[in-house]
Amino acid sequence: MSDLLTSYEAIVGRDVIGHLEHLAQPLAGRRVVHVNSTKEGGGVAEILHKMVPLMRALGIETEWHVITGSPEFYQCTKTFHNALQGNHTAPREQQLAAYEEANAAFAAEYGAQLVEADFVFIHDPQPAAVIKHLPARRGKWVWRCHIDIGSPYRQVWRYLYRKVVNFDASIFSLPEFSRRLPHAQYIIPPSIDPLSEKNIDLPAGEIRGVIDQFGLDPERPLVLQVSRFDRFKDPIGVIEAAQLARKFAPLQLVLAGGGASDDPEGAAVLAEVKQAAADDPDTHILLLPPDAHRTINALQRAADVVVQKSLKEGFGLTVTEALWKGKPVIGGDVGGIRLQITDHYTGFLVRTPEGAALRMRYLLHRRDKLKSMGERAHRHVLENFLLTRHLRDYLALMLGLVNSTTDRLLVGINHGRY
Repeated sequence: MSDLLTSYEAIVGRDVIGHLEHLAQPLAGRRVVHVNSTKEGGGVAEILHKMVPLMRALGIETEWHVITGSPEFYQCTKTFHNALQGNHTAPREQQLAAYEEANAAFAAEYGAQLVEADFVFIHDPQPAAVIKHLPARRGKWVWRCHIDIGSPYRQVWRYLYRKVVNFDASIFSLPEFSRRLPHAQYIIPPSIDPLSEKNIDLPAGEIRGVIDQFGLDPERPLVLQVSRFDRFKDPIGVIEAAQLARKFAPLQLVLAGGGASDDPEGAAVLAEVKQAAADDPDTHILLLPPDAHRTINALQRAADVVVQKSLKEGFGLTVTEALWKGKPVIGGDVGGIRLQITDHYTGFLVRTPEGAALRMRYLLHRRDKLKSMGERAHRHVLENFLLTRHLRDYLALMLGLVNSTTDRLLVGINHGRY
């Protein structure tokens, strides 16, 4: 067994690792390729940074490639993202042309590897059109959609549907995120890596150093939201909630995050957030680089309460990270956050700034409840949302495709210790 697998065994146990080895045995030597649109920034890249080495450790030949394009390409795919989550917006013709051009160029550059791969995982809409340029492919192609497309803008979905129908299977994070498609659909929630720098235990001195670095007061309660500066994350609503809660508890708020190379709207949203917090000395806006994993880890461990007040959310891995660290989370009552937060048990689900403020006040005045919720939160992640469970589901999917499984829907989450 590799050193990497041994490291995970110390957290999840021998039975879990043995199960992964058993599933991977028939797949040994198979070639797998993952394709997404960024190496840094966002949950997809974080998962792949760890999923790829784990697959290799199990004897599966695994590669990861990134599609890139012009500014018009990224504008197009950001518009896709917003439209698939319900906004009535569509790319312009010039942007669609850039999208098609980027996919064609990627297919030309990596076509030889993709055609010969046993499994190709195409992540989200950005590289979804690559498949049409490679009709001679011999392996199984899977479209892995990480966002909520349950109620998309029809004009955009019709365009993407013509790409997605060519795949052999699709993966969604929740059943309600999916659309009717003429192939097998699998439900596999995302996960976090307990051994990553963002999630490992940190010494108390390092945590205190981060608090000092950003001029935070270690004696006052800290409320934290970690996310991209994206309107769907509702950072301005979080500022409003903290201002309301501060009338009853002397809290300080930190909004920490950054952008991703495939998100052209980040700078505009960040400017709006800074303007909203300009006259508030107890609201700290931290623009962090993509590799600030230990800094985020320290902030999450230093926080008393973590917020993720999303208006739309594919899954919300920052929620998972905070729960893993024993923090109750106040989250938007949307998407994958609902799967992670059991209301009043591992945190609270809210819809408004007023609701978020009420829950902040409650937790900061009820330290006993804060502690017990945090303990349950950690256990919930251990049992359901670690990378080893995620990998198990991918292995089961690949075996199912090899053996021509005809199931239309597979629920990939188990309430066992994975």
